[in-house]
Amino acid sequence: MRPAALAAALALLVALAFLFNLSAGKVFIPPFGLAAGSADALIMAELRLPRALLALGIGAMLGAAGAALQGWLRNPLADPAVLGISASAALGSVLAIFLGAAATPAIVSAAGMAGAVVAMALLLLLVGGGASTTMFILAGVILSTLAGSLMALLISLAPTPFALGEIVTWSMGALTDRTMADAARALPFIALGLALLMPAARALDALSLGEETARSLGVRIGRMQALIMLGTGLGVGAGVAVSGVVGFVGLIVPHLLRPLAGEQPSAIILPSALGGAALLLTADALVRLVPGAQELKLGIAMALIGAPFFLLLLWRHRGRIG
Repeated sequence: MRPAALAAALALLVALAFLFNLSAGKVFIPPFGLAAGSADALIMAELRLPRALLALGIGAMLGAAGAALQGWLRNPLADPAVLGISASAALGSVLAIFLGAAATPAIVSAAGMAGAVVAMALLLLLVGGGASTTMFILAGVILSTLAGSLMALLISLAPTPFALGEIVTWSMGALTDRTMADAARALPFIALGLALLMPAARALDALSLGEETARSLGVRIGRMQALIMLGTGLGVGAGVAVSGVVGFVGLIVPHLLRPLAGEQPSAIILPSALGGAALLLTADALVRLVPGAQELKLGIAMALIGAPFFLLLLWRHRGRIG
């Protein structure tokens, strides 16, 4: 499919998913023609619009980050959640909450971004040492497990019921009750993260031919790695700081779009961003439609979809990864 046609189709899908997200809920509210000051208009502006904007931005970031990481590592299993980046960002935010910074959202967000950047730096040190991509993936899984264990420890030591509730919410991932202040705090860093990933696309194309070939073509490997590390760390960290851990978007979307976009990283990053946005917007709308008084957590829903997908990919690529 032509890149322009694919991008246009995905952009239309994102627009439709955005409208669906605004409308969906225990009570259906049409997104147009609302009377100013009415209860429906307030629900739309104060509750549904912020989470729709966040779902759009976080989904785009996770999709683009997954495509970039898969191109960088030349491994189809790379994903911010699988590599422990999302869990490390959540650990940073949870640690800030545990230490009493819950009333200062800027500190919680900064801690989340710091956790993601530190995780990327640790993984970069490993891959820079010449480790195979299989070892890189295993190190990411270990990092994710460690971060999850530390979050469980903080849950058991939570000083107050409020801190306990916040930590549990962060560990499961949700966009419930997010505000425009949350969106204003996260979306600029998500946009910056996406902006840092895009210039790395051409370098990733050359890297697909091998590191030595890429260097001979003038690619600055260190600069490319720094762009991916900072872009993923800032964008994913900012998203996790307001939503908690929402996994597998960056794993699922690039694989679904490669048959349409092609194998080159430069051809898949933008479609993955659009596809990730559409997926998370739709998933966030559907979790609100699940029967029952309590809303299904978004992170749990994505894990139920993503874990079987991950196992399927692992089965299909067995013997070819590493």
